[in-house]
Amino acid sequence: MRRGMLAVFLILAVVASAAAEEPERLRIVSLNPSLTEILLSLDAADTLVGVDDYSARQQPSVAELPRVGGLFSPNLEAIVALEPDAVVVVPAAQQRDLGERLEQLGIRVVSLPNHRLEEVLTSITELGALVDRDQAAAARVAVIRRAVAESRSATAEAPHPRVVMVIQRDPLYVVGGGSYLHELLDVAGARNIAAGFSEAYPRVGLEWLLAAAPDVILDASPDAAQAEAYWSRWPSLPAVRANRIVVLSASAWRPGPFLEQSLQLLADALRPTELRVAP
Repeated sequence: MRRGMLAVFLILAVVASAAAEEPERLRIVSLNPSLTEILLSLDAADTLVGVDDYSARQQPSVAELPRVGGLFSPNLEAIVALEPDAVVVVPAAQQRDLGERLEQLGIRVVSLPNHRLEEVLTSITELGALVDRDQAAAARVAVIRRAVAESRSATAEAPHPRVVMVIQRDPLYVVGGGSYLHELLDVAGARNIAAGFSEAYPRVGLEWLLAAAPDVILDASPDAAQAEAYWSRWPSLPAVRANRIVVLSASAWRPGPFLEQSLQLLADALRPTELRVAP
């Protein structure tokens, strides 16, 4: 009997010791699809307890998680109900206001800007630290930095076409000098004709675009047929005359953990060819 009791005691002691050593799983709510993608790339899906609507639509692996609203309309009550240890956001005005309210409730808010290339890389590093995936984050950042260096070297002596990247056509928004996409265009060997705008995504007039006369138009529209129909109305544009219009998928311009792929897509898009859809 004593031996049996001793065995039970030892088993319970081992179980209790293991439970004490295993840290409690971090509970994170992500309010940005790019930040969600970074966490998934770091094998930290188990830390996510809630996501924004866009994350749920773009990432099948989190589609079943509780949704807490859109990028610009997150639901405070829904977030609080999930009892998160941390909420990760980008410093947009709406999320900044929400962050202040969450912090007042004692919930940690991690705000990670992603307008510039270095900011995206910092986001990867900081999220890696948050979920104890520092090595995985460092490896991801190293891959991107290596791709940037190789692309700069490969395009240093090549012709640099004059390019505009259109985020939205009506009204017309383009990639300006304040965006990480401007930096990727530069690395890929393009001259961004909207580099003079300090904003990340300035609104411009059609007259400006016609006068700027880009050699290549990169269109972020999800519909290639609509893009072709739209740009065919402006045959005076060099890009239209030369059939150098490329419709880019969203994967080509997300500020996430796979920017080396985005860079390759942009480099491919700059090669002379007829209108096509970049994968």
